[in-house]
Amino acid sequence: MFRFVHAADIHLDSPLKGLESYPDAPVEQIRAAARRAFDNLVDLAVDEGAAFVLLAGDLFDGDWKDYNTGLYFTHRMGRLREAGIPVYLIAGNHDAASPLTRALSLPDNVHLFSHKKPEIKVLDQLGVAIHGQSFAGRSITDDLSRDFAQALPGLCNIGLLHTSMTGRAGHEPYAPCTLEGLISKGYDYWALGHVHQREVVHEHPWVVFPGNIQGRHIREAGSKGCALVTVEDDRIVEVDFRELDVLRFALCRVNLEGCEDLDAATDRVRKAMELERRDTEGRFLAVRIILEGKSSVHGKALRQEDRLRENFRAVAADLGDVWLEKLRIATSPLSAVNEAVDAQSPLAGLLSALEEMRHFPSLTGLAPEFENLRSRLPAELLGEADPFSPDEAELTVLRDEVRDLLMARLQEGPHED
Repeated sequence: MFRFVHAADIHLDSPLKGLESYPDAPVEQIRAAARRAFDNLVDLAVDEGAAFVLLAGDLFDGDWKDYNTGLYFTHRMGRLREAGIPVYLIAGNHDAASPLTRALSLPDNVHLFSHKKPEIKVLDQLGVAIHGQSFAGRSITDDLSRDFAQALPGLCNIGLLHTSMTGRAGHEPYAPCTLEGLISKGYDYWALGHVHQREVVHEHPWVVFPGNIQGRHIREAGSKGCALVTVEDDRIVEVDFRELDVLRFALCRVNLEGCEDLDAATDRVRKAMELERRDTEGRFLAVRIILEGKSSVHGKALRQEDRLRENFRAVAADLGDVWLEKLRIATSPLSAVNEAVDAQSPLAGLLSALEEMRHFPSLTGLAPEFENLRSRLPAELLGEADPFSPDEAELTVLRDEVRDLLMARLQEGPHED
């Protein structure tokens, strides 16, 4: 019996999508998150006596700023070498995009699979055959798995592949393949990468996305880590998820129904933050608060959003290891916004104009120059979770927020709160 570690999408020294520029952001925690999570991965492999480690692509995050990223990686691989643990990895789309990655000299306990064609590494002492192929470039649209060899008889066969499979939301459709195609190879385990959300696609044979080891923004909320796989008599007997992240993102929805004032809303947010904090088991928590529900404080919350945000930041600071990443107000008034609106009034005209926005399929429909501006932006601002290509659902949310804010201000008039 032996165990191996399967991880993917490390994205060493990723900037975590610019969160350092947010007010009161936990800068040091953000800067160190990816490396500390990788340290946890190395510790896990050593502590569990792993027979080997599989890294299924996107070890790095595109072009490095300097060679310190590569030096850090080789140092950690040296610790695994001292423990007698080899590492088998493939280059993913982010790795293939970087000339520095291609020039990196790897330690002798690390094997990078070729990008030219699938390779097989046979580990005779363990009775294991690892099949893998790296990306040759950033954008791979061919089914790489198609050319993988059939399972070698009498061995535990493992496929190492960076792929979107049949497509996953928020991820480029690179190296597409089908579950049926993977199963047809006869392997015992497919160690996949590219998709940042943990997913067991299939069992017996196992097809697994472990997700990334450290969340980088709110769309990567929840626990992050790797798979610890147990093999017995050449067969996979257990796949166990192990948490590795050091900073966790949480999307926290708070219902304000029944709240009579903003102090009551703040109390509910405090309780929600405390609950999320307990679930992080000591990790630093970056939380996005979404206020929901029909409430009499709807208009006041919209008008005093800045004050409310500062209240919530104070709550987070008081808890000590919580940071308010963002506040979104998605409450609604106790009565529909268009009730009691005279059909001839300016408010009715406003509602009509906002409703017409539903006919715009994208932001490019709102401004012909938008796509030209977008094309001039740095590539790292686009890609995954591209804020410049919101889908219809996101546009609907933005439109409704604008409507509610304007209606609250126009209907309620000037206030002294």
